[in-house]
Amino acid sequence: MTKANYIRPIDFKHGRIDMNHGAGGRAAAQLIDELFARAFDNPALRAGDDGAVLDAPNLPGGHRLVMATDGHVISPIEFPGGDIGCLSVHGTINDVAMMGALPIALSASFVLEEGFALATLKRIVESMAAAARDAGVPIVTGDTKVVEQGKGDGVYIATTGLGALPAGRRIGGAQARPGDVLLLSGTIGDHGIAVLSQRESLGFETSVRSDTAALHGLVSALLAAVPEGAVHTLRDPTRGGLATTLNEIARQSGRGIRLQEAAIPVRPEVDGACELLGLDPLYIANEGKLVAFVEAAHAEAALAALQAHPLGREAARIGQVVEDPHRFVQMATRFGGQRVVDWLTGEPLPRIC
Repeated sequence: MTKANYIRPIDFKHGRIDMNHGAGGRAAAQLIDELFARAFDNPALRAGDDGAVLDAPNLPGGHRLVMATDGHVISPIEFPGGDIGCLSVHGTINDVAMMGALPIALSASFVLEEGFALATLKRIVESMAAAARDAGVPIVTGDTKVVEQGKGDGVYIATTGLGALPAGRRIGGAQARPGDVLLLSGTIGDHGIAVLSQRESLGFETSVRSDTAALHGLVSALLAAVPEGAVHTLRDPTRGGLATTLNEIARQSGRGIRLQEAAIPVRPEVDGACELLGLDPLYIANEGKLVAFVEAAHAEAALAALQAHPLGREAARIGQVVEDPHRFVQMATRFGGQRVVDWLTGEPLPRIC
């Protein structure tokens, strides 16, 4: 995995964790590089994707396993369009699907705070169960722990997913190649703005609903529409938004990315809320969108397949991969200029997933 250039190494003797380390941006990437990746180093982890590909010689047809895990600490736990329960199912299914695998099963682990309302817990668990049924991916095992009042925040949920990856399929951040076309499955920033609108400290209203959804059906439709190997990279731009996700892929692949700002779909309500809050939609979290890196010769067929699916009706072609030893993500603005779209710095949106 290609390392980013950081200003200074982490001070593990005197330093402390802060909210930046959970934002999915530069500080989070540095913590992963300098601590977790070094301590746990192995080929599957070194790939740096949202899921790990595991050899499984006994699976029929040469399939391999994909494993992905995620923790959910969102605040508030219920928001327009979803809640922590369905979000935990969708998020992990999507991490498996972004590897090109078919999700098979999930596990779920709950950390509950003493005093948490059982009625709320019941709503969340039922929402989670409905999301798993709708996706056709059962929750087959789990664990529950309770912490003392004041030592948690109601409920945290961790989920792990397993999927089956067809023989020979290689989809990941390192596979992006010059000339690849970037396809985005729909509008960005919906989830983050829906959650922020419910935070009492911000006090603004919006009609935007979270886009949280399981994307494995959309991925299957995309992959079926083009020859095997034409889709090189898939990623769902969650924490840190589209901008941070593209910087991760540029780092993994050693390439540059060029975007067209006018081509990136953003709802007017999201744009207005971001202007009010001083935020950039490119850095706002999504939970039901994907970005696909596709060979140019098959980009139109791939785009048509996305647009034909209910979760991809607003899909758009937003840019391309280029040779660039600096691994910059750059964007042509609506006004005819150019700007670098850098890593997320700071933590403008804590507890967003």
